Amino acid sequence: MGFSETRAYPAWGAWSTWLTICLTLANLLPVTAKSAADYFVDSLPGQPEGPLVKMHAGHIEINPETSGNLFFWHFANRHIADKPRTIVWLNGGPGCSSEDGALMEIGPYRVTDDHMLNRTDGSWDEFANLLFVDQPVGTGFSYVSTGAYVRELDEMASQFVTFMEKWFELFPHYEKDDLYFAGESYAGQYIPYIARAILDRNKEEAVQARNRQWNLKGLLIGNGWISPWHQYLSYLPYAYQEGIIQGGTDASRRVEATISRCMKKLNVEDTTGTVHISECEDILQAIVDETHKANRCINMYDIRLTDEYSACGMNWPPDVKNIEPYLRYKNVTQALHINSDKQTGWTECSGAVGGNFKALQSKPAVELLPGLLEEGLPILLFSGQKDLICNHMGTEDMIKDMKWSGGTGFELSPGVWAPRQDWTFEGDSAGFYQQARNLTYVLFYNASHMVPFDFPRRTRDMLDKFLGVDITDIGGNPADSRIDGEKGPTTSVGGHPNSTAAAEREKEKIKSAAWKAYYKSGEVALIVVAIAAIIWGVFIWRSRRQKRQNPSHEYRGIYPMLGSSSSGSLPRFSNKRGRSADDVEAADFDEAELDERPSRAVSSRSSREHEPYAIGEEEGSDREGEESDERRGLVAKS
Repeated sequence: MGFSETRAYPAWGAWSTWLTICLTLANLLPVTAKSAADYFVDSLPGQPEGPLVKMHAGHIEINPETSGNLFFWHFANRHIADKPRTIVWLNGGPGCSSEDGALMEIGPYRVTDDHMLNRTDGSWDEFANLLFVDQPVGTGFSYVSTGAYVRELDEMASQFVTFMEKWFELFPHYEKDDLYFAGESYAGQYIPYIARAILDRNKEEAVQARNRQWNLKGLLIGNGWISPWHQYLSYLPYAYQEGIIQGGTDASRRVEATISRCMKKLNVEDTTGTVHISECEDILQAIVDETHKANRCINMYDIRLTDEYSACGMNWPPDVKNIEPYLRYKNVTQALHINSDKQTGWTECSGAVGGNFKALQSKPAVELLPGLLEEGLPILLFSGQKDLICNHMGTEDMIKDMKWSGGTGFELSPGVWAPRQDWTFEGDSAGFYQQARNLTYVLFYNASHMVPFDFPRRTRDMLDKFLGVDITDIGGNPADSRIDGEKGPTTSVGGHPNSTAAAEREKEKIKSAAWKAYYKSGEVALIVVAIAAIIWGVFIWRSRRQKRQNPSHEYRGIYPMLGSSSSGSLPRFSNKRGRSADDVEAADFDEAELDERPSRAVSSRSSREHEPYAIGEEEGSDREGEESDERRGLVAKS
């Protein structure tokens, strides 16, 4: 007897109701949160031979209402000296991508003319994890809804703390690392504000109750835009010192006229809104214009060079022409987990971000430095001698006037200043050190606005000294670095990647283990062959014996089941595997396994050399319609 329609319909109705409820609940549930595994970079197009540095990259949403996402690229350290350390690197602008730092300055790789990656000798990932962040939102690979750009420094710092909290949720094993912030140029504004926000966060009761304080240990700022007052007024004296402009000339008088207009804006008691002053930015432009000859002008980032007028340094450094196309290749953006919501290609500097970030309600970061130093936070400022835009004279004048911890500038006691200590590196005069009361200053001779671009090994030596790294117990071949003729702690090591004795010992251990494995495998193979031979002999002997005893039986071969419909154990055995070596699914493996997992390149280096990469979408670049704003911006690079 069948079911009637009237009885079947209620049953379907019940199922339909339950299905509706389940779907509704499913829609109410949040999207599954990402894990660290989702950010793992398995390979990079153009990567060099050998193991890839362990890295993670991708976006973290910091403001759902404005679709605000910050992009990060993290490189794990190659060795741990005495304690784990993490360095957060920020480029400036405002609006310039920190991938400049990753691929032109302190990161483990640099992009070549043929869009391959070469290892950097002197990269900062030897004894520290490196975290590069494109910020504020809209910079580099980061993105945000139009009109939601950051405008003030405290807003920027607040968003960055949110980013760090979410980043540590993904990577909790780094949260107790010694934490350092480093960067250059306009990062001289970013970094003190972020440091202040972190120290204030550490004092919150809720943070202390959960034991979630961050171990902020120091700041490093290169060619920093920290004190606009000192930097603006240093332009002409620096131009005189370097012979860019001669005193008592029409050129000098034209520049002096712009300084007079600037002073009217600078001489105010309330410094709010003086991070950018357009009348004062005219000083730099006037100096650059005076060098205009035959459609060439001085490079404001390296006065030893010239550039096309009116770029005057905007086409520098030369590696930019390699980085921009590389970071736009589709298979590169896929490897770095770039969200599809990021609809424009990577650009070095965003005019939209810089044009909105005016900091009209912010005070210059120089006013935060004394308090940070007095709270015991070590700060290192370093300058490249040949940079005009954030020149060393402005930084030195700022230090000379700054008061903290009961003294002025580098006073050791009233009227007694800390001496400048000559620094030699591998036999060359590299610059000088000067330090007092938690502040260290380093001048790099013959260096540009981007010191690590010029001297990666020297900046690594400076970094190791500042971090307190001592490789005495690690081994290796340290560089000859001397301050006032004395070597001090053994810090700087040789080239990437296996630069320490520890790594060499590890290499020997691996080699020894491999030979033992080969030897053992040979022994096992010999035993297997011997057993197989015995079994074969017994089988043949028994077959012949049976044939003699039963001559009517035919010989059916060694594998009597071969070709029959029976399913043997071999197919089942071949399918009985665990996770394959290339199975890297979210939350399906321990983070530590990644260290042992060999990197899988898209293809071998040799086969890629003449193979073009697929290029991603590039429409809607941030640069459209913003060329003049970017060229005339105060610190429009790094």
